[in-house]
Amino acid sequence: MLGIAAAVLFFIAFLINAADITTNDVFSSVNVMLIGLGLLALHVAGIGHGRRTGRR
Repeated sequence: MLGIAAAVLFFIAFLINAADITTNDVFSSVNVMLIGLGLLALHVAGIGHGRRTGRR
């Protein structure tokens, strides 16, 4: 789930950058991209996955 959220944030950051939309400092394309990278790192670390595949 976090990987999908990261992909959506990367797409939003791309649109902000490609369309040259002026936003405030909080929602700049770099900040949105960094939030996406953080979510992607959590996804790769195994946090936020759907089902647990451990032994009982």
